[in-house]
Amino acid sequence: MINQDRFNSIVNSFSDKNILIVGDVMLDRYYFGNTERMSPEAPVPVVDIDKVVDRLGGSSNVALNLSTLGANPTVCGSIGADLEGEILKEKLIESKISTDFVITASNRPTTVKSRIISKDHQVVRMDREVSHDFSKDLNNQIISSLSDVISGFDAIVLQDYNKGLLNEESIPVFIEMSKNNNIPIYVDPKYKNFDLYRGVRLFKPNISEFNNFLGEVKNFEEDAFLFSQQINSEVLLITKGAGGSSMFYENEHYSIPTKAQNVHDVSGAGDTVISTFCLSDICGASPQESA
Repeated sequence: MINQDRFNSIVNSFSDKNILIVGDVMLDRYYFGNTERMSPEAPVPVVDIDKVVDRLGGSSNVALNLSTLGANPTVCGSIGADLEGEILKEKLIESKISTDFVITASNRPTTVKSRIISKDHQVVRMDREVSHDFSKDLNNQIISSLSDVISGFDAIVLQDYNKGLLNEESIPVFIEMSKNNNIPIYVDPKYKNFDLYRGVRLFKPNISEFNNFLGEVKNFEEDAFLFSQQINSEVLLITKGAGGSSMFYENEHYSIPTKAQNVHDVSGAGDTVISTFCLSDICGASPQESA
């Protein structure tokens, strides 16, 4: 258990840190309302909407976590030439998150995830997105925009939602750039590109993503150590929802417990984990303390 003085020392260092978040920015849109009747057109509820709320989602939510913790985050991502892109950019600026490397792509819409909520429960989610890999030109535009400034960051977070920015061409380049500048890199992967993240400081899948990649898990601990060696990650942290997380570091397996909370919307939980781990780690906390 981390003591209070140690905790304060780590947290007080948060404000000095500049973090670059590279990944898929999104707008999370929530429609709140009430359900009193079923639709006569189909066996579905009718939700009378009384409030619409837009929030930062995807990698921009990681940046929001870091900003709220006191760090100085910069987002690198792509939005569309549309109203939702303008809203997303405005919300980043309102949250004191740099948008210098948020690029507008004319041929891709801003990713929007819309959730309809009735009586604190999600009724349906609607996604508007294009998820194929970025073109070579767009890859190069993003990489070249960062090449002259990357040395000014204390850490890089690669936040992958399989929406195209992080792909088999761009991922090795980002990792090479970080190594050339001695910047630790922290990865939150998705199903695609899973084993392309090699030689990183932290690799943080959830248990579903990890099991999906392996296909068949024979011995969780042995399989995790083998995978960590395969991708040469310094720390492998597998989150398990209410089951906490398992951390594999220097040939040791650490079980990190959690205290279950009564929540209705768990979206963004992984964003919070990688934000807090990354910031704690670069501020001198041990991996156990960071986790």
